[in-house]
Order: sequence, then structure tokens, then C-alpha cells
Amino acid sequence: MGEYKILPAIHSPKDVKRLSEEEIPQLCAEIREKLVEVVSVNGGHLSPNLGVVELTVALHRSFRFPKDSIVWDVGHQSYTHKLLTGRYDKFDTLRLKDGISGFPKTEESIYDDFNTGHSSTSISAAFGIANAKLLSGDNSHTIAVIGDGSFTGGLAFEAVNNAGRFNKNFIVILNDNKMSISKNVGAFPRYLTTVRIQPWYIRVKRGTEKVLSKIPLIGRLVRGVLRRSKSKIKNMVYKNTLFDDFGFTYLGPIDGHSVEELENAFSVAKKENKAVLIHVVTKKGKGYQPAEKSPGEFHGIGKFDIDSGEPLSSHKGFSAVFGKTLCEFAEDDSKICAITAAMTGGTGLTEFSKQYRNRFFDVGIAEEHAVTFGCGLASKGMRPVFAVYSTFLQRAYDQLIHDAALGNNHLVLAVDRAGIVGSDGETHQGVFDVSMLNSIPQTTIYSPTYFDGLKSALKSAIYVDDGLVSVRYPRGGELYRPDDFTHESVDFDIYGSEDCDMLIVTYGRLFSYALRAKERLANEGIEVCILKLCRIKPINRKAIDFAAGFGKVWFFEEGILNGGIARTFSDMLNLCGFEGSYHIRAIRDGFVKQMSVDEALHMLRLDSDGMVENIKKRNSVHEKKTGYTGI
Repeated sequence: MGEYKILPAIHSPKDVKRLSEEEIPQLCAEIREKLVEVVSVNGGHLSPNLGVVELTVALHRSFRFPKDSIVWDVGHQSYTHKLLTGRYDKFDTLRLKDGISGFPKTEESIYDDFNTGHSSTSISAAFGIANAKLLSGDNSHTIAVIGDGSFTGGLAFEAVNNAGRFNKNFIVILNDNKMSISKNVGAFPRYLTTVRIQPWYIRVKRGTEKVLSKIPLIGRLVRGVLRRSKSKIKNMVYKNTLFDDFGFTYLGPIDGHSVEELENAFSVAKKENKAVLIHVVTKKGKGYQPAEKSPGEFHGIGKFDIDSGEPLSSHKGFSAVFGKTLCEFAEDDSKICAITAAMTGGTGLTEFSKQYRNRFFDVGIAEEHAVTFGCGLASKGMRPVFAVYSTFLQRAYDQLIHDAALGNNHLVLAVDRAGIVGSDGETHQGVFDVSMLNSIPQTTIYSPTYFDGLKSALKSAIYVDDGLVSVRYPRGGELYRPDDFTHESVDFDIYGSEDCDMLIVTYGRLFSYALRAKERLANEGIEVCILKLCRIKPINRKAIDFAAGFGKVWFFEEGILNGGIARTFSDMLNLCGFEGSYHIRAIRDGFVKQMSVDEALHMLRLDSDGMVENIKKRNSVHEKKTGYTGI
């Protein structure tokens, strides 16, 4: 543990304001040391937070939080904000069960104005807050902090387009570190590069205004003409930025690691009675050499060794297997294309991006665009595969229906991080994709348990199925697999004696937990059979007929109950005349908070403990074979 002299005494922004200019560098150094110390143990988003230390300190010295309001885009870069707003004593609990969140939470602190977790929402939310203040006569400031990666999302531009007409103070801080998770792509990052390397035009613009304002009689007139002009003269003399054209006053670029420069810029911005955009340039991972060298790897990282920066655990996961398999298919098939929404490394597509550059498309943080773009590729004979985290696929629901399913375009979704993801909490749990996709007609969903199942499902999705097809798989690697389970079907598998009266139905990684539960129950003289689904939509009628032969059926599902596969399975069982008892264990109408995957599955009673407990409890109750019950 480091020696902290200043940081422990910071209980609110007032304490930050009391510090002398000489103490600020020491505070920033202590913050970085604390960030590295805690994230190395708990995991989390390190490089984004290391890059905004001075920016956050300057914000808390310049504004009056919580009277003023701040919205952090995504919110993964809010760790320093938490340290400066009374959460230092709890910071060691970051991302742990019952600990402080890795994202802003309004229920956690009065300094967190809006819950965030996904990209590109901050300007919209902050602009709504600013308008609410205006309506209630509140003249305090409202600030949105958004990264250049998040600015590639369409929602950010929708908000900027709307907010540019605002005639009261509203501040957007663009944190430009040249990255989202992967390196930024597209025209907007290139535009920011131009702005960064040509800051002289801002000085020219301001100088021109200053000179013209001093010319008697005609100065103001000429300045107004230049502002309204669309001619080449305007472009030469009065160069505007994109943000000026949207209606914002542009300030920058500002050194994001100079507290003095930042405070000066904030002072100017607060005096503007309109929307202001402050362009701040920062270095992602600053202050910790391994993170500076590999900011993408330290964007979101598990436990690691502080001295070397090396992860403490590494194993082959589903993402890597997916990426390798897709490369193998692409080697023999020139029609296969891979799409990602700024998640090249996270989705296992790094090697594909190198080997097949002309067939690899990183569209930025734009999931809606990714889906429709993929449908366009498919409409002309390509075989697009969009690799996306389950939680981010939610953003593209309309495009999945309108452009993929309705158009019958053959788009394959490689849905990564499906199911419980753990410490990132409610905003990132991958538990909604099945219910969402299950509601869309002409859609196929696979949810394999093992690597060989993933390969088979991906092959079937690309070469056998039509229309919209999803192959979903969890974070991490394979779990328990008995020696006698040698092959995973793309349809369904049966494991255990078919002569018993009790059946467990499940899919995905819960099959491994069901296997453990079966072994434990067998030791107590209770025999169960397991029906493991891989293709969960549409469900093979033979699987239904098989299940209908049992007296008691339990369906365990790592997803939302409403609209889930367990409910569909139940309806199909009833239609075929099932007379036994039927029990569902799934996630009810609520959100799963941050905790480890094991802790979450145990809490939800979806692990082997929960399965054993549920089956023993129900097995001891005499139930009439006249229908089914759900729990």
C-alpha cells in the first residue's frame, strides 16, 4: 500500500479547492498510485482513469459540485471523481459485491447526477438536466464529459445537433485521447487530429474578432458579415470548427494534464451564455508505464502484477476461439466479413483485422450502424459476422427487426459476454439478448457450452441457416466437462439415464453446473437426466417430445424470465399434452448488481447448489400430474 499524505484528507470538492498549487501535483500522483493499487487487485478500467486525473481535479476546483451537475459518458473514467467526493475510504471495495460501483450511481452519492454505463449518452442526459434547471430557475452549471471514442456514436451527434441552439450556459468537455477501447476509426477522429495539429486557427479567429471589435463604426459590422458569410473569405480569415457550425463556442485544444490551463478554460467557459465545447487532449494510461505502452490492454483489465503489468491469470476463452475459427473460415471463403463496434481486441478479432484487412470493418461505437451496414453487405452476397457484446447489442434492436429480420438478410451475430459478466454490474450483464432475439421472427439462436460447440454453431450459422442468426457465448473459457461427453451437437444433447422421472433442461454454460448438480444428486440416490439445448430458437420438436416423457422437468436459464426460452419451452410442452410438473428458475423482473460471476449465479440459485436445492425441495413435494408450476 502506498504512502498517501493528501488523498486521505479529501472528503469533498471543498477540500480539493483548499489545496495550494504546489500540492496539486502530489495529489495527482497519489490518485494515480491509488488507482493502480486498487485496480490491480479488483480489476477494472485503468487506462481511461489514469488519463483524466488532472481533468477531474481541475473540474472539482472550478465548479461547485453537487450544486453544479456533471455527467460522465460511459462512466468508466469516474474513479478519480469518486476519490474526490468522499469515497476514498470505500475505494478498496470498487467493483466488489456490496462495494462502490465502477460507474456513476445516483444511489451511491449526491455527486453522481446520472447513471451511465454505455457510450454516447452524456450530452443527451446533461442537456436534459440543463433544461430541467432552466425550467425550475436554477442557474447552476451542467457539464458533460465525453471521450472522442464515444463521440463516434450517433447519439452524441444527435445531442450536439439539439444542444447547439441552447441560449444558456451548457458545457461539453471532449476528452480526446485518440482511443475508445481499440484505436479510434473513421472521419471524426481524423478531424480531431487536424484540430490538434493546427491550433493556430483558434488563435487567429479570436485575434481577428478582437481587432475588428476595436475598429470604430465598421468593426462590428464586418465581424457580423464574416460570421454570416459562406464565402472563401470566411474560410481564410474566420475559420470555424465543426463544433462552431453546430452552434457551440469552441475552446481548445487544451492540455488535459495541466490543471492550470484547464482551470483557465473552465473559467472562460462559465462566462459564456450558450453551449460551449472544451477540447481537452489527454494521454490514456498516463503515469503507469505498462498502461501508457498498451492502453487498450489496460482499458478494462483483471487482476495484474503492478511491477510487471502482467495479468495474474490467463487462459484461452471463447472470444479467442471465435476469432481463430472465423479466420479459418475466411481463409477458404472470400465472402466472409467481420464487423466490430470499436471492440477489435475484446471480441477476438485482432488477428482477423491483420490477415483480412479489406474484409474487416471497425465502424466505431455505432452498433445500430453496424447491424444495418452488415445487412447491406449481406444483400449483395457477402457473409457478414458482427461480433458484439451482449449488453451493447441492446442498442440495435430496431435494426435487427427492420433491416435484418424483415429484410431476411443473412447477418450472423457473434454475441460475446452472454450471461452474467460480473463486476461491471447492471449496465453490462448479458442477460437480455435471448429475450430480445426470441421476440424477433425468422431468427435463429445458438448457445453452445464448449469450444467445439461454438465452432460447430458458427459454421452452421454461416453456411446452413438463413436470415438473422445469433451465436452467443459467455465471458471466459470452458467449465466442467465430463470425460464421457465427447461431442456437442448444434441442436441438442441428452446426458444421463432416460429411464428416470426427472429432467433438467438448460443451455450455455449452465450445462456445466447441471452436470455437477446431477453428480451430487446421484450421491444422494436421486437420478436425473439432462437435456442440453444448443439451438435454443427454434427449439427442435424432438427435444420437446423427449422432455414430455418425464414426470418432473426443471428449466434453468441464465437470462430474463419474461420472453426467455424457458417460457417458450413451457408453451411447447403444453401443446404436446405434457401432464407432469414444470419448474423454471431464471432471472425475474430486475437487474443483477455487481459481484463476481460465481456470486451472482449463487444468489440467483442458478449454480449447482441452487439446482440441487431446488430439485430436492420440489422432489419432496407431492405434485399432481395435471399441469405445470413455475417459480
